[in-house]
Amino acid sequence: MWSFPRQRFVDCSGSEASGDVEIVVNIGGLRQVLSVDILSRYPDTRLAELASLAAGNAEDLSELCDDYGGGEFYFDRDPDAFKCIMEVYYYGEIHMKRGICPACFRDEMEFWGVEEDFLDECCRANLQEVKEELAEIAEKVQSLLVAREKVRTVGLSAWKGLQVRTWRLMEQPDSSVAARIIAVISFILILVSSVALCAGTIPELQTRDAQDNPTEPPALVAIDTACIIWFTVEYLLRLFAAPRKIRFLFSFMNIIDCLAILPYFILLTFNQLGSSLLELSNVQQAVQAVRILRVARVLKLARHSSGLQTLTFALRSSCGELALLLMYMGVGIFLFSALGYTLEQSHPETLFTSIPQAFWWAIITMTTVGYGDVYPKTTLGRCNAAVSFLCGVIAIALPIHPIINNFVVVYSKQQVLETAARHEIRLMELRSREFGADTHARKRTYSHTHTICTALSDTQIPLLEEPSIPTPSHTSP
Repeated sequence: MWSFPRQRFVDCSGSEASGDVEIVVNIGGLRQVLSVDILSRYPDTRLAELASLAAGNAEDLSELCDDYGGGEFYFDRDPDAFKCIMEVYYYGEIHMKRGICPACFRDEMEFWGVEEDFLDECCRANLQEVKEELAEIAEKVQSLLVAREKVRTVGLSAWKGLQVRTWRLMEQPDSSVAARIIAVISFILILVSSVALCAGTIPELQTRDAQDNPTEPPALVAIDTACIIWFTVEYLLRLFAAPRKIRFLFSFMNIIDCLAILPYFILLTFNQLGSSLLELSNVQQAVQAVRILRVARVLKLARHSSGLQTLTFALRSSCGELALLLMYMGVGIFLFSALGYTLEQSHPETLFTSIPQAFWWAIITMTTVGYGDVYPKTTLGRCNAAVSFLCGVIAIALPIHPIINNFVVVYSKQQVLETAARHEIRLMELRSREFGADTHARKRTYSHTHTICTALSDTQIPLLEEPSIPTPSHTSP
């Protein structure tokens, strides 16, 4: 009924020697005649199942196609994607044409029942990248939705509810006005503490203690103490509210927060132990090292700056290029410092006393800094310096472009994710308004149930859950 035999060739007597059963499909206006034998190579696909039922003259085929009649099966699908998917029946693999959206192509493969394992490696990588982007968009949308919603503590104990409210207050600035105010205060105090740290090293502002040692003025000490108290309370509240304490403690940004407040308490402990302990040279060196750790406070700005976070992600993705740059520079520094030391030994007033001492000259020369404290005095030494300068420029320029490109890619991806997340939220809000207006008249008649409201976008990311009203079980006229 829905399939017909096609005579492939005949023998000399005119009898049929071989035949092949075929079906006709219409994909978005593209009419194609397909062989049932070829489609049966992959029996789990939609076309193979359709061909099998058509060969058996099945009556109801509406579950496998959009419409059928006149000996054809109609599908309202993308014809270009269908041409690519048909390659699996002939060649055993699929190549996605340029210009086809990978997300849409994934949906087409899912519709036709073709597994992603048949994709070529290059196309599979593009599809995996799209999957990761969609997952990131979904995660971004979820975080924005959670930040906009009110705190739901129904069914939670008083302790858990307090933890949830504290976590949103300290970690989600967009959740409320109070959370936004706390984030702004933290940002200002980070700047104030950094400025106070720098101002405390100005000799004109410093005071003298009993041992005639320079110390920070009392006003700056008071400012620093106030900032440390705020940072400590903020860290402890976030630790109290963290759902996963171990993961919180070993997070990179939380380690930075801990390093920003620990030096103050270590120095306070040393001061409480007495001045006799501080007079020891080892203790003094330890105190100086602890003071240096206070500069970690400025890294706390990354928590409130998306630009610094993007830079961190870009550098993390450019580890290979950075390692290549360090290898180039390391080889060049060792080579040209050894040549410089050897060539400068003939000069009586040479500044190259050893190869390790020449490392400094090679570093400032290859990086085009050139302080001028160490320089060659012989003709061959100057030629070696010129070559090292040119090689340094080339060595730095080669990996710099991929690093910059990675930063641009990461920054553009972040912008696209934020834009897509806001777009999804707007669509959800519009959908919710339309749904609310449509069900307002039936609110008194039908009871509420829990359904999922999906975004009306191309990717169809189901993220927003809202209560809905069931429709009547009768057929509309």
